[in-house]
Amino acid sequence: MSIAKTAKIAPSAIIEEGAVIGENVEIGHYCIIGKNVKIGDNSKLYNHVTILGNTTLGKGNTIFPNATLGTEPQDLKYHGEPNELIFGDNNKIREFTMINPGTEGGGSKTIIGSNNLLMAYVHVAHDCIIGDHCILANGATLGGHIVMGNHINIGGLTPIHQFVKIGDYAMIAGASALSQDIPPFCMAEGNRAVVRGLNLHRLRKNFEHHQVDKIHSTYKRLFFSNQPIKEIAQEILDENPKDENVIKMCHFVLNSTRGIPFIRKSL
Repeated sequence: MSIAKTAKIAPSAIIEEGAVIGENVEIGHYCIIGKNVKIGDNSKLYNHVTILGNTTLGKGNTIFPNATLGTEPQDLKYHGEPNELIFGDNNKIREFTMINPGTEGGGSKTIIGSNNLLMAYVHVAHDCIIGDHCILANGATLGGHIVMGNHINIGGLTPIHQFVKIGDYAMIAGASALSQDIPPFCMAEGNRAVVRGLNLHRLRKNFEHHQVDKIHSTYKRLFFSNQPIKEIAQEILDENPKDENVIKMCHFVLNSTRGIPFIRKSL
C-alpha cells in the first residue's frame, strides 16, 4: 500500500493493501478502496464511496456519496478476466453513480476522459469510452460498448443502446431513448430518438460564426436531400472540403454501423 503523507483518510475508511493514494487526497467515512485502485493527487471521495477492481483515477476527481466504481461488469460473458476502469482528471461523479470496467470482448477497458460531470444515478456499462467535457444528467443509462466524443450533453432519464456512437458537441434530450448513432453537432430527441436539428447552444459557445455556417450547410445537405445519407456524405468529401468540422460530420456518417436516425425533411 502506498499512501501519500498529505492524504486525509477518515478512520472508518477501509483501504486494502496494494492501493495507491496520491498527494492531498481526501477519503471520507466508510469508503472502501480495493487493492488494485490508484487515486490521483487532489482527488476527493465523500462518504460511502466504493472503488474496486483495476481502477485508476487521475488528478482532481471528486466522487460523491454512494458512487460505485470498478465492480464486475453486468455482462454474462464476463468470467473474471483482467479488465480496467480508467478516469482522466477533474471529473465529478455524483451520488449513486455506477461505472463498470471493460470485458474481453470490448477491449477490456472502460475509459472516462477529463472534466466530465456524471450526475446522480448515472450508469456507465462495460467497455464504454467517454471523451472530455461531457455532461450526463440524472439517471442517464449507457449500455455496453458505447463511444462518446467530447462536449456532449445527455439529458436525464435517457437510456442509450449498446454499441451506439455519439459525435462531438451532440446533445440528446432528456427522457429520450437512443438506439442509433448521432453525428457531431446534432441534437436528437424522442422515443426512439431521431435527429431534430443542430446543437446551436454548444456551437455558438464554441465556434466562430463562419464555422457554424459551414456546419449548418453540411447538416442541410445531409438531412434535407432525397439521396441516401451515406451517398451525400461521400459526395461532400469528394468535393475536398477544407473545413475539419465538415469532414468530421461526413466521416462519422460513413463510418456509422447502427445507422443515423432521422426523418427525411424537405427544403
